[in-house]
Parts: sequence; structure tokens; C-alpha cells
Amino acid sequence: MIKKIAIFASGSGSNAENIITHFKGNKDIEFPFILCNKKDAFVHERAKKLGVPSFTFCKQELEDGTILKKLQDNNIDFIVLAGFLLKMPDNIVEAYPRRIVNIHPALLPKYGGKGMYGLHVHEAVVAAHEKESGVTIHYVDNHYDHGNIILQGKCPVAPTDTPEQVQQNVHKLEYEYFPKAIEMALKNLD
Repeated sequence: MIKKIAIFASGSGSNAENIITHFKGNKDIEFPFILCNKKDAFVHERAKKLGVPSFTFCKQELEDGTILKKLQDNNIDFIVLAGFLLKMPDNIVEAYPRRIVNIHPALLPKYGGKGMYGLHVHEAVVAAHEKESGVTIHYVDNHYDHGNIILQGKCPVAPTDTPEQVQQNVHKLEYEYFPKAIEMALKNLD
């Protein structure tokens, strides 16, 4: 049975592109669209190149049920948050229990929560003199960066590393681990 996956993104969409490319040719997985909360985000260009429709929505549409209706009307089975910076509202989390996954650029539970995204995370890791960092893919619940962890990938952090170097190393892990985690989560459906 075909699994329909909706991707939510807020930025450049490199993870969205990596995921769609990874699953290309898999007849059991379909990406009907990408949803984005920023009309000028580069993810729209990537979506066009991939032949996947993309739509922009506002925060109110996310919260008032408009987006949930779009997901349900299109028989979406699973949701991937690929660099999506808004908190998923309760109505969507409750409609898709253990069917929403997120990626976070740190080893949760450290360096998670509101405001911990992008370079902010890596700055905090370097400031704390951590010896390792990485990526966490987890199920989404009603709290920022809190749901059950599906998979983590780690990389060393050298004392001389800048936040930008850590970010680059973690980004490589995202490309490697995110598709694997999605495969694992899809196997656990129903």
C-alpha cells in the first residue's frame, strides 16, 4: 500500500530534497506536496525542480485546522518536518500520533527547545565545550524537541571547531540519517 508523505519546511529545503531523492523509485512512497510557512523560502525552487507541488501557508492556517484538513483531504499517512521552524499544533499532533517525525541538529535531550535551531544550536554546543554533537530524528509530540527518539548520529567536536564547522559536520549526518529514520518509522506504521 502506498504511503503518502507530506513534507513541511521553512528554509532552503536541502533535507526535503535529499529525502525525496532518496525515495525516488520506491513505488510504495509518494510525496504529494511540500508545505512551507515562508513564500520566499528556497524549498519552493527545489520542489519545482523535483516536480513536487509546494504551497505556502500562514501560522493561522496551521493552527485553525486549514492545514489539517488539507492533509486529511489528500489522505496523507505520514509527516516529515525537514527544517520546519514552527511548533506543530495539537490538532495535527493528535491526528497523526507517531506519524510525524522531526530532525534536530543536536543530540537531544541536550540543546533542544524553543529557539534552538540552526546556528544557535551549534553555538551553544561550542560554548559548552562539548566533545561530540550530532543529529536526532524523533517523533513529534506536544513539546519542542521532546518526542521519542528514532535515531541519532554522532560526530566529534574538536576544541578548535567553530559553530559553522560543527554545523557543516552535523548537516552531513542529517543527509545520512534522516532517510534511514524515516524508513524505520514507516516500518512501524500500523
